[in-house]
Amino acid sequence: MAREPDILIVTTDFIEGRPVRQHLGMVSSQAILGANVVLDLMAALRDFFGGRSKSYERVLARARADALEGLAREAREIGANAVIGVDLDYHAIGPNGQMLMVAVNGSAVVL
Repeated sequence: MAREPDILIVTTDFIEGRPVRQHLGMVSSQAILGANVVLDLMAALRDFFGGRSKSYERVLARARADALEGLAREAREIGANAVIGVDLDYHAIGPNGQMLMVAVNGSAVVL
C-alpha cells in the first residue's frame, strides 16, 4: 500500500523559511462524537467532587485527531502539502448538548 504524503498543519499564517507558492483555498473538517450515559455520570461525579474528567478528555482528543485527519485528507485531495492558519473550535451540540463536535478550518497551500 502506498503511503499518503504528509500534510503540515499549523495554526500560524506562515511557516518560517517555507514560502507559500500557491493558495488552494479553504479546507475544513468536523468530527462529531456522541457521549454516553456512563461518561455523563462520571462527568457529573467529577463536577460534584472536583477534578478532571479523563473520559471526556479522551473523547475530545479522539474527535480532534479525527477532525485533523479529515482536514489533511481534504487538503491532500486538492494537491496541498500544508494547511496554514488552522482554527479549532469545540462545541457541545444536540439535545441537551450530549454530542461533542470539533470543527477545524484552514487554508490549503503548496509550500
